[in-house]
Amino acid sequence: MAAEWLEESARGPHWLGFLADASDLLAGTLDPDMVPAIIAQVVVPRLASWCAVYTSDNYGPMRLVYLWHADEARIDGLREQLADMDVDAADARVTSTVHLADSQVLAVPLMARGRGLGMMCLGRSDRFPDDVIQFAEDIGRRAALAMDNARLYAQQAAANRALQRSLLPPNEPEVPGLDYGVIYEPAGETNEVGGDFYDLFKAGDDSWRFAIGDVCGTGPEAAAVTGLARHTLRLLAREGYGVAAVLGRLNQAILEEGERARFLTLLHGDITPVSTGLEVRLVSAGHPEALRLRPSGKVEAVTTPQSLLGVFHEVMFEADTVHLEHGDVLLAVTDGVTERRSGGRLLDDDGGLAKLLAECAGLSARAVAERIRRGAAEFASEPSQDDLAIVVLRAR
Repeated sequence: MAAEWLEESARGPHWLGFLADASDLLAGTLDPDMVPAIIAQVVVPRLASWCAVYTSDNYGPMRLVYLWHADEARIDGLREQLADMDVDAADARVTSTVHLADSQVLAVPLMARGRGLGMMCLGRSDRFPDDVIQFAEDIGRRAALAMDNARLYAQQAAANRALQRSLLPPNEPEVPGLDYGVIYEPAGETNEVGGDFYDLFKAGDDSWRFAIGDVCGTGPEAAAVTGLARHTLRLLAREGYGVAAVLGRLNQAILEEGERARFLTLLHGDITPVSTGLEVRLVSAGHPEALRLRPSGKVEAVTTPQSLLGVFHEVMFEADTVHLEHGDVLLAVTDGVTERRSGGRLLDDDGGLAKLLAECAGLSARAVAERIRRGAAEFASEPSQDDLAIVVLRAR
């Protein structure tokens, strides 16, 4: 079949179409484990009866990662034969041919950006024509580039996930009289570190702090501001600074970052258990307003809008005091919720978030957080392009 296909298409449009299809298939995945399988499916049976793909990390030992034969019943036997074939990473620099039992083997290096990533071995019963070798080398170059891109993407995604985890609270404390629920969802396919974050931590013997914020943008620059904000909040809170004083100092710290600075919206508060529920002092620095839900279903805004952080030098913050009686709920979200868009409408248009919260009377904090998350997801059919964070505090 391979010989007939080549005879018809060696120098015709079928060759270009074949390469174009191969390129599309290889470029269509960013999963490193899928690339070897795609390579084999592309070349068998068009160029060879079977294909074995080997990979190597940093010029280490070659490892067989995928094997395909036009006759699936022969795969196990072929695998045993290949176990006796010496495949050396140091030799995977030029195309070569060897013999293996009843097959002639064409070994094509997988090279990308000057690095050897592995080898593609093709096998057939007769000699490899020059056209086949040319096609195989061309596919090998495209396959190696796709493999390298997939590896780089996977490494970057893993680094971003690790960085994102480091920006979230290491643990969630037990707070007397408090039932809480938190949700964080980054947007996209983990290719960028999000700018949203939340925190909940013990600040003193009988005091706890919480925060929810949104840094402008994504990526390492946003992550740097997120890390600065979280560590500054915790450090100053544990040194006894009130919530308003903490935000003033954090604002100055962000401005001192100079050109690297990103503006930040932040809701920061302290929680003190009292006999009738919880006493909460909080500051909203350019952040979506916090809402209080009464057991009766009444919802009201409880924060005074104040300047966002990282913009103005001369700014003073003042804390609002909110009392949460038993059963009251305090909801704080980032604009991934309030600005969720469906056509020309935002979720929070005409008090949409308050209406959604009013439906949550009587629910636990975790159930409220999940109901808000689901409401944001269902508001529009398209996937969200923004991160989302939700903090729900409920006085027990």
